[in-house]
Amino acid sequence: MSVRIGENEFEYGLMLAPMAGYSDRAMRHLCSEHGAEWSVTEMVSAKATVFGDKKTKKLARIGEGEGRVALQIFGSEPDVMARAAQILSEPIDGGLAPIAIDINMGCPVNKIFGNGEGSALMKDPDLIHRIVSCVAAAVDIPVTVKLRAGVDRSHVNAVECALAAEAAGASLICVHGRTRSEMYSGTVDREIIKNVKKSVHIPVIANGDILSGQDAVDMLAYTGADGVAVGRGAVGNPFIFSEILAALKGEPHVEPTLAMRAECALKQLRLAALDKGERIAVPEARKQIALYLKGFRGAATLRAEINRAETYGEVERIITEACRELRGVD
Repeated sequence: MSVRIGENEFEYGLMLAPMAGYSDRAMRHLCSEHGAEWSVTEMVSAKATVFGDKKTKKLARIGEGEGRVALQIFGSEPDVMARAAQILSEPIDGGLAPIAIDINMGCPVNKIFGNGEGSALMKDPDLIHRIVSCVAAAVDIPVTVKLRAGVDRSHVNAVECALAAEAAGASLICVHGRTRSEMYSGTVDREIIKNVKKSVHIPVIANGDILSGQDAVDMLAYTGADGVAVGRGAVGNPFIFSEILAALKGEPHVEPTLAMRAECALKQLRLAALDKGERIAVPEARKQIALYLKGFRGAATLRAEINRAETYGEVERIITEACRELRGVD
């Protein structure tokens, strides 16, 4: 089993899915260290990129230590998407170039959907074809696409949309097996992913409900997909990638100790603080740190203390003291 995207080959097709507000440079770095073969950035606005927005440009930068990274854009206008892809296919501010441009056709949030972007594109497979065609013609790197099952259960058309993207030049399709209206509720529909895989000739990555190594094994066995994309399962838990790799190889997986989880949480926060500054990084990291500390004695109290912390030093002190208690050290 392997996945090829242009010149890049991935033995297990193990990808960190794009997640707005989560899959930043720090998270990508940690997940790469623990076995993610490639990552996809948080989605970047094509229109804001073309207009030269500085915050968007900073969000799109790919840094050292992240492994191989595809850059995801969103929008609905083919010419604007193509121009943004051209801009973003080059290294930004001394960073690294992406291995691919990924087109978001799966974001379900109201603001994006209401603008006719994200999963709203699945209403119009012809528009999907035009967007992918324009983007593919504009860049010299592969173009990939992220889809959902459809807009709602009455309009499950992932196969039609995947075929349109493939015909337009997409190199890979990632399918989240829920509709837009389902958001992240219920259970992912593996049958939809299976049908997409049977219908196209390019690699298909399965996404949704990958929370353990066994989940990945089961997803691949059922759908025949070429790999899996891990999203929420990696939040506060980059170790899931080593767990999945062990499961795919049929090898035992050693669960990280609480001390290892604490060390990883601090490393991720430290990387984020260096990248964004403590004022932004510390509040953003609170949700992930809470997940890292799951299982600690007095976890609720720890979370409350971290939610009040404003600097890396404060968070480090709280976590270090919690680790001392684990070891029985005064």
